[in-house]
Amino acid sequence: MTESSSALNPKEQPRIIIDCDPGVDDAMAIITAARWADLVGITSVAGNVPLEHTTANACRIRDLLGLDIEVHAGAERPLTGAQEFATEVHGETGLGNLVLPEPTRGPDSKDAVSWLLETTKHEEGLHLVPIGPLTNIALALRADPSMISRVASITLMGGAALGIGNVTAAAEFNVYADPEAADEVFRSGAPLTMLGLNLTHQVRMGSVHGRECATYGTPVGDAMAELLEFYSVFHLAEEETEDGPVHDPCAVLAVTHPHLFRFSARPVYVEVEAIHTRGMTVVDERGPRAEGPLNCNVAYGAESETLVDLVMQAVREA
Repeated sequence: MTESSSALNPKEQPRIIIDCDPGVDDAMAIITAARWADLVGITSVAGNVPLEHTTANACRIRDLLGLDIEVHAGAERPLTGAQEFATEVHGETGLGNLVLPEPTRGPDSKDAVSWLLETTKHEEGLHLVPIGPLTNIALALRADPSMISRVASITLMGGAALGIGNVTAAAEFNVYADPEAADEVFRSGAPLTMLGLNLTHQVRMGSVHGRECATYGTPVGDAMAELLEFYSVFHLAEEETEDGPVHDPCAVLAVTHPHLFRFSARPVYVEVEAIHTRGMTVVDERGPRAEGPLNCNVAYGAESETLVDLVMQAVREA
């Protein structure tokens, strides 16, 4: 992996699978993917809220967008330890104050891991985009390590460079929620790209964008306006700012518009044993003195205004 600024052919939409725990910004990511990617399917995992809610939310968003894709329910708990949720950020059921109709159909299976393996065997070159805890991906790699040779990338939202955390001083939520799974994925040899907090905090949306979405007069625009309003209230209380980082859409856009990001290859390790740094992604920034394989492309910079414009265009055209 090397410093990269190359772009995919804009006429070719990469085929992606989203593994997610919706989640306010997960919903935004699915909306973004519906416009800018060829979305093959969605797998759900417990994370922001329990699995029953993340799966139902994925099905609701599928209906909202009129997507003809499958949703498969995955892991309801981490590989080890207690389950962590983020209801204070996403609300009790995951979508803030947004109320969507009950889904017209439920998940297509409760075996996300088997579906991931079967789908990547049927079609090589898919991009996996995990934007929740990495439990499903780790379980899939345990079942079939050769999956790493069949996928084009595993482009995840999680972790952070530069020692930034949000659930603890050192750890980002998605990794902290299942550090053992993240550790297995980062050590797997898979083609990894990490969109961490150091990057996603550069890409911010808030009440101004929500008010614009409300003018579109569409169900998706109204939904996005509600999501952004909830997000803005949270960040106003937590940070005294009316906008906040839209984490998960960054992972989607890193696959569809990689030329808008600056990546560098780094050795990245996941801390699983320490008390104060459990769940930290340790990124070796020492250049020639770095130890270990360059196992991950880490995102450091982005054309943030353009990324926000792409999210807004996805909402506008949905």
